[in-house]
Amino acid sequence: MPRKTLKRFMPNHELIKRQKALKVFGNVLYNPNLWVLNRRSASGAFAVGLFMCFLPLPSQMIFAAAMAIILGVNLPLAVALVWISNPITMPVMFFLAYKVGAWVMQTPHQEFRFELSWHFLIEQATTIGPPFLLGCAICGLLFGSMGYFGIRGVWRYSVVRSWKKRPAWQRKHFKIKRK
Repeated sequence: MPRKTLKRFMPNHELIKRQKALKVFGNVLYNPNLWVLNRRSASGAFAVGLFMCFLPLPSQMIFAAAMAIILGVNLPLAVALVWISNPITMPVMFFLAYKVGAWVMQTPHQEFRFELSWHFLIEQATTIGPPFLLGCAICGLLFGSMGYFGIRGVWRYSVVRSWKKRPAWQRKHFKIKRK
């Protein structure tokens, strides 16, 4: 079942409550719904975490935690999924986001030559900034949706499969009547 698999990889909620960066949320962290792992909370956490990992923000974990609290989804899972964007994967993810944004905006291909100066950063923010930010939003929504529906599908499949593995007498005894 996905719950057992996910619980193995999730951080301890007591460790997360002690994080200094999350102290801004105060007593809201003691809401038990943020720590429950079920199909709704896990799929919502995947949506939040995968969406936030595509946004080029310096404090993605705090924003993911805030969204998880607002939406009432699993907090540790949402925060942990933000770490998909790390210094190794970030260049590939952001290049993909720029390409998607440039394709949607139909901007022409530009040569890229890196310089470490303020003039270069300001110039690039005006030329590649809009397609990059649009691509980040599109990729975040796309991968967040894929994570949401993918986890819901895997969860449902595993529940149905485990139900079918039960002996016939058990299935008959615990059969749920649907309206």
